[in-house]
Amino acid sequence: MKFYSLVIACVFFTQIINAKTTKVYPDAGSWNTFNVDLVLNKKWTLVFTEELRFRENYSRLNLFYTNIGAEYKLNKYIRFGLIYRWINKFLDDNSFSFRNRLMLDVNAKVPFKDKWSVSYRHRLQTEYRDLLVDENGKIAEWYSRNRVEFSYQINERLGAALGAEFRYQIYNRRFENSQGQWHRMRFQGGVDYKVNNNNKVGAYYLIQREFNIDQPQRIFITGLEYSHRFKL
Repeated sequence: MKFYSLVIACVFFTQIINAKTTKVYPDAGSWNTFNVDLVLNKKWTLVFTEELRFRENYSRLNLFYTNIGAEYKLNKYIRFGLIYRWINKFLDDNSFSFRNRLMLDVNAKVPFKDKWSVSYRHRLQTEYRDLLVDENGKIAEWYSRNRVEFSYQINERLGAALGAEFRYQIYNRRFENSQGQWHRMRFQGGVDYKVNNNNKVGAYYLIQREFNIDQPQRIFITGLEYSHRFKL
């Protein structure tokens, strides 16, 4: 417990020190997610997600995406995931930007004390933006994302979680000012309710803060999730 607290404190302090003092642009929005998991066996699960996001104080479409992938359970503590994401992002000129993202996840979750658990996820992602219409479309963007989450199981149906994620830009030709730097952090808290063995609903609140970029934003997000899980 002390180790994880120390890691979070150190990373958070690093972001404060490195953050630029440029003007921050606030915004609010909503993320709405539908998940389906198909359990093939004890080791393999196919995953599918649809998400719709709004921005500019809930008034304007931001993007929608589709995830398709698979997860492999190494043991009761560690899982791996490989996920492809097709993104349609709505731009200010009312056109769409089409993006292809591939994500490799490593998830570790460890219980401690009664009803508590801590999890860590590292996501290595690469993305091609406007592949056929942009001069930089064939140059991949690379990011490393690191998330730590503490969970508490209130009862058999209701659970709560509090977490933080930090994103590091490995390479992105479009945003050279933030090359090789941490430039985004998210803090999230929420609850999940287990309807039955196959269905779960959730709600959360997320704050995203950007720094080390030209026009950083601070975004306040309300999120809703519905998840369905079934076996062959």
